[in-house]
Amino acid sequence: MQLIPLLNSVRLCTLCKQHLPLPPNPVVQIHEAAKILIIGQAPGLKVHESGIAWNDQSGDRLRDWLGVDKSTFYDDKVFAIMPMGFCYPGKGNSGDLPPRKECAPQWHEALLNHLPNIQLILLIGQYSQNYYLKGTDFHKNHKSLTEKVQQQSSSLGRYFLLPHPSPRNQIWLKKNPWFEKKVVAKLKQKITGLLT
Repeated sequence: MQLIPLLNSVRLCTLCKQHLPLPPNPVVQIHEAAKILIIGQAPGLKVHESGIAWNDQSGDRLRDWLGVDKSTFYDDKVFAIMPMGFCYPGKGNSGDLPPRKECAPQWHEALLNHLPNIQLILLIGQYSQNYYLKGTDFHKNHKSLTEKVQQQSSSLGRYFLLPHPSPRNQIWLKKNPWFEKKVVAKLKQKITGLLT
């Protein structure tokens, strides 16, 4: 399927409608020229309402980690954005519910087939990391998200692992100062290299 009809199908998807607290509003940003792919969890309520990916405090922190402004981030010829769940999953006891499991198997492979220029894939949070690294020795040897982010190396190829930039992760960031000193610095260097 061509990209435009495929994106239209994604945006009209109602696959898990009966499980959602609000009408489906799939959020995705894809262009065949994109160099960097962001695979996060699922849109929060603010993103659901605006229809703009990462249009919230988490997005502000993510852009800071990347060292890019909004105009660069929302340039679909630079950044593709494809969450594990395309719609807001609803509120749980301690934050949003996990992304719906239907989206990635239904849409990811087809969308990836339209991204020939991707040089860096950011796997943000445990859901994307578990899905894309499943079956690898790295995944088997590093059980927690903290271990994965800290021990990542060039053996992961195009993948770069990040915790979720949610304000709820403030405690994790304080406990792990190495992340912003080492991992974020390396990430900014990679992004700068891809943008110049």
